[in-house]
Amino acid sequence: MPDILLPPVEEVGQLQIMHLKRYWHKCILKRNGQLKSGEYEQEFQLDKTLLFTLGLGLEQTVKYLYHDAPAFEQFEQWIIETNGKPSPESIIRFNNAIVNKNNIEQVAIAKVLDDEQLDFWERNGYLILKNAVPKEDCEETIEVICNHIQINRDDPDTWYNPHPARQGIMVQLFQHPILEKNRSSEKVRAAFEQLWNRTDLWVSADRVGFNPPETENWKFPGPRLHWDTELNFPMPFGLQGILYLADTEENQGAFSLVPGFQHRLESWIGSLPPGANPYKEDLHALGCIPIAANAGDFIVWHQALPHGSSPNTSSKPRFVQYFTYDPAGIDQ
Repeated sequence: MPDILLPPVEEVGQLQIMHLKRYWHKCILKRNGQLKSGEYEQEFQLDKTLLFTLGLGLEQTVKYLYHDAPAFEQFEQWIIETNGKPSPESIIRFNNAIVNKNNIEQVAIAKVLDDEQLDFWERNGYLILKNAVPKEDCEETIEVICNHIQINRDDPDTWYNPHPARQGIMVQLFQHPILEKNRSSEKVRAAFEQLWNRTDLWVSADRVGFNPPETENWKFPGPRLHWDTELNFPMPFGLQGILYLADTEENQGAFSLVPGFQHRLESWIGSLPPGANPYKEDLHALGCIPIAANAGDFIVWHQALPHGSSPNTSSKPRFVQYFTYDPAGIDQ
């Protein structure tokens, strides 16, 4: 197969945002089997930052590109139809990050986490940010989720209705003003900036979650404890996050993790028998705990921690929203 010439990162289309045409071309080539597995993997974080700048979810974008194989102009039109035209400010910020290789002047980092919280973080690798989002915004978000998947929050008979947007406990809902408002929480952003020790971060456009109680006919499908990253060493620093939209007890399908495992991950991997797959080990035996928290509380954790949801044995469903803050992925 001859070498494929991709559009340069700086090339733009009608939306005037860099990297978009290159990203589209990579996806179409991969769809057609014309890119080797893992090729351009170093651009994956930049790819995600591009989509998040446009307010697009990774899953929904890939699904559209692979299913429809649109021309580039059609792809740009789909972006506009899906989430409107991106703001000039967001386009300028993204393009400047590329042009300047992300060497953007840092502003002073607000110290929103106190010494006690930072000590807890260092030991356990996670934090609960209390009251990160107003409860009334959480209630509105729950209403949006229920309307999207056509369920009644107060009627258990509707909780198990099939819907195309439901994938297990995940709900494919990415665009809505209240989701954007939650992602813009100043408290959450400031905490991420302090933990990253940098301010040039980009918020993700992730999905939401609905985890109803188990019944005789519906059992928790996962995801159970897992990692969302390759277990390479040294493990790169990375953060993930989840917003509780309703008060959530330990038995209510609570988010679960193994505290402090960032300090023993490498030694644990080294202790496994030759050829063992760490992803298939009994991760619950490592000391998993469920995290109870209230509506509006945000949990941030180190990506080295095994984490996941849990079976809901209560009488109430769990509602959550996922998002995180990351650098753009173009540091030089």
